[in-house]
Amino acid sequence: MTNMTNRAGLKVAQQLAAFVEQRALPGTGIDAASFWRGVAAIFAQFAPENASLLAKRDAIQARIDAWHQERAGQPLDSAAYQDFLREIGYLVHEPAPFQIGSENVDDEVARLAGPQLVVPILNARFLLNAANARWGSLYDALYGTDAISGAAAGKGYDPQRGAQVIAWAKSFLDEAVPLARGSWTELSSDDIQLADPSQYRGSSEKGRLFRHNGLHIEVVFDPSHPIGKDDPAGIADVILESALTTICDLEDSVAAVDAEDKVAAYANWLGLMQGDLTDSFEKSGAMMTRSLNPDRSYAAPDGSNFTLPGRSLLFVRNVGHLMTTPAVLLANGAEAPEGILDGIVTTLIALHDLKREGGNSRAGSIYIVKPKMHGPEEVGFTNRLFDAIEDLLGLARHTLKVGVMDEERRTSVNLAACIEAVKDRIVFINTGFLDRTGDEMHTSMRAGPMIRKGEMKTSNWITAYEDRNVQIGLACGLSGRAQIGKGMWAAPDRMGDMLDQKVGHPKTGANTAWVPSPTAATLHATHYHGIDVFARQAERRAEAVEPLEKLLTIPVAQGRNWSEEEIAEELDNNAQGILGYVVRWIDQGVGCSKVPDIHDVGLMEDRATLRISSQHMANWLLHGVCTSEQIDAAFTRMAAKVDAQNASDPLYRPMSGNPDSLAWQAARALVFEGVAQPNGYTEPLLHKYRALAKALA
Repeated sequence: MTNMTNRAGLKVAQQLAAFVEQRALPGTGIDAASFWRGVAAIFAQFAPENASLLAKRDAIQARIDAWHQERAGQPLDSAAYQDFLREIGYLVHEPAPFQIGSENVDDEVARLAGPQLVVPILNARFLLNAANARWGSLYDALYGTDAISGAAAGKGYDPQRGAQVIAWAKSFLDEAVPLARGSWTELSSDDIQLADPSQYRGSSEKGRLFRHNGLHIEVVFDPSHPIGKDDPAGIADVILESALTTICDLEDSVAAVDAEDKVAAYANWLGLMQGDLTDSFEKSGAMMTRSLNPDRSYAAPDGSNFTLPGRSLLFVRNVGHLMTTPAVLLANGAEAPEGILDGIVTTLIALHDLKREGGNSRAGSIYIVKPKMHGPEEVGFTNRLFDAIEDLLGLARHTLKVGVMDEERRTSVNLAACIEAVKDRIVFINTGFLDRTGDEMHTSMRAGPMIRKGEMKTSNWITAYEDRNVQIGLACGLSGRAQIGKGMWAAPDRMGDMLDQKVGHPKTGANTAWVPSPTAATLHATHYHGIDVFARQAERRAEAVEPLEKLLTIPVAQGRNWSEEEIAEELDNNAQGILGYVVRWIDQGVGCSKVPDIHDVGLMEDRATLRISSQHMANWLLHGVCTSEQIDAAFTRMAAKVDAQNASDPLYRPMSGNPDSLAWQAARALVFEGVAQPNGYTEPLLHKYRALAKALA
């Protein structure tokens, strides 16, 4: 049992109270007593409304379920469907045209286009790697991946592979920073004459700094280097400005179920905001300590000195409105809404950044991504909550900036109204295929059996969703003030495919997109040199917004003509993905990792992956496409496969033939209780079973 202590009528876990009072508050100028009084007041004001908003979700879902059940077997009447959604408050009126007014937004968010990392906040090493991924070696990214064909031979340096890398990188330089005459391949000294001299920014001890489409490129000249010594010009590396921004995640990529987990997460965020986070680990038999990179120094052409940020600009993703936390109990004994606690504590911690020179935000802002909000009423709730947090902590209005994740259907269909609800603090909208598809299926659960999961990416609603996100964002004035983002590339070992396909994101006019690793960020950065995103946004502003009718097309299967083999294949695919992720979440507390799929391809997975797979199986079971026996048979087959895939992990607990496995039980519950889960979310069941696992450890 967690020991609790009283603070202003709240019961607070002792470890959380100690962290706040001994580590987070000192240096902020805020005393503990007034802080806790303010916290109690915020919970008293906002917790009842939070509960009311969740009850409204359930009431709306119940009416949608009933509407579909009454029309079972009938084709969808689009006009009647839209009228019904307006009647129940699911659809709201479009706001009059407006432009967002967000101010004091850092350039990385407002005026630059480049990759974005998402990293679990509980892993200090990953956090540091991501924060330091602002700059990355193009040579390293190409050499060690399949971004170009072939692979290095042997353990040492392979000159043939190196020649491939150098040729690719110099071809990239010819496109991004063309010379006045000839090619970078022919360059024989560090005397560089550019076709556009304004691209030259300055020099470091061994490098020459250039800029293209707002992003920096540093070419390193070092004839004494093992690579540079064989290069005609002595070029040893090409360093790209890569992950402009990083989201430090308290939500889908972590398993944080109690006060112990929350304090560990908050402590890592504090280390980032104070600039002193470190992590020590063993690599190749030696101990290493990682810390945050310093800024990078250069001499300008006129002889003056300047610096560029050495680290990615950091956002923090709080949890959404759904979950509560046992770390704080309200006056009535109920668990406190976790999202409210996150907002208060992560902002308190970020005060340390605002009070120091050369920290995270040069513009004096705090960046919070808020996920899983359903419609403008919930977004407006977040806006007022942020007002209250600013007042508690003595911050100017709209110091807190918000990223609105367009990943729930009621937000997608009301996106302009959602943006308007936070128009003076919004800095981010994005699309997310997995969560958005999970909500698509749950919202229309009773409309009929859904198409196969692999077909979702080419369905009408998803193309309208992706287009509308950009079109509405541009119409609301996000260009030059905020990010329009796209989703994750989930296969970190398939960088060649990523280079081929992910260029599509900047082509849409999105000025950021998620990548799974620092290496992927460096490779994806090349896309933003190939595409002038802000010019593309200017082109897309003239487009008409994709019609709502297309977005509201429900992806139900037209006729059930799947063979038994196809049904088994779909069930196996979903079951394997669920088990492979859940077993690490429940047994080891790992919220995001590279999980082998059914074809043994490693995919970065988090709770969003789980939501789509579990909801799909629940939908097919509900509509009789499959039976409970078929689902259990798929789980049994795939448990053996997942056990084999994890055989080399000494911490792994096999599930096959082990009905007492909490991971096995959680995986089944996600499907067999999936229809009843609020909006199809996986968090309630995952938290329940993870808490049981921790209690038994």
